[in-house]
Amino acid sequence: MKIAIYGRQFNNTVLPHVQQIFNILAEQNIETLVHDKYNHFISGKIFFPKKFQIYRNYQDLMSSDVDVMISLGGDGTLLDTVTLIRDSNIPVIGINFGRLGFLASINKDDISSAINSLIKKEYTLDKRVQLCIESELNLFGNENFALNDVTIHKRDTSAMMIVHAYLNGDFLNSYWADGLIVATPTGSTAYSLSCGGPIMFPGSGNMVVTPISPHNLNVRPIVLSDTNVLSFEIEGRSSKYLLTCDSRTEVIDTSIKVRVKKADFGINLIRLNNENYLSTLRNKLLWGIDTRNY
Repeated sequence: MKIAIYGRQFNNTVLPHVQQIFNILAEQNIETLVHDKYNHFISGKIFFPKKFQIYRNYQDLMSSDVDVMISLGGDGTLLDTVTLIRDSNIPVIGINFGRLGFLASINKDDISSAINSLIKKEYTLDKRVQLCIESELNLFGNENFALNDVTIHKRDTSAMMIVHAYLNGDFLNSYWADGLIVATPTGSTAYSLSCGGPIMFPGSGNMVVTPISPHNLNVRPIVLSDTNVLSFEIEGRSSKYLLTCDSRTEVIDTSIKVRVKKADFGINLIRLNNENYLSTLRNKLLWGIDTRNY
């Protein structure tokens, strides 16, 4: 088995858990690849009981026949990991060193059992849809896809913007707001949720359009089939606006038209046999914790 590891910088409290991961992989004689930047960060802080290979990009992963990708960090780290995996279909699992961890769902205390389950292949693949951005400028290059959401947002100092939205070429609505979120079911528990959007189940075949601080309170989130294509035209006092694709951001001129649709490829999230989406919702959103219900 060949496992690739990706991570970002962390504080020293995480060091024992990272060391544990490398120890287990060495004990199980697992061939390991570590991202170049992550290797530079942990060198001198972690003892490596076994030699490993270095990878730098998508091409390195494709040529290495990686079986599983492990993301070490929070949900933001896993979103970065997705840009390395792209359309390779390499399954990914996230070990949560962050806070909430909807995507990186493995707790630090469960590292040993999680890796053993990976080695024994005691898991299922949770296929997640992604969104794709299209424009005349080829925005975001080869990373023009989003697992969570695509957002259109005014710049910090600008006034409210007007987002004219079209559904398959037909006029949908003009949103007077600070911005607009187009989220996948995966992203429905992220930024969209904090803006009043609904929770959508993976595999539901939907996407949600959620306004950010709309001027008109009767403008509500709308759930659409992910077979639709959304296009946007921007109007406002400022000539620039922000376009984000998960954690990546571009400053765009208002004259640029943008289209958002379902991407041609998705991502395989690893779910261990003792977890599912319902248990993740209950644990992360603390459903049933209020003792007044009992």
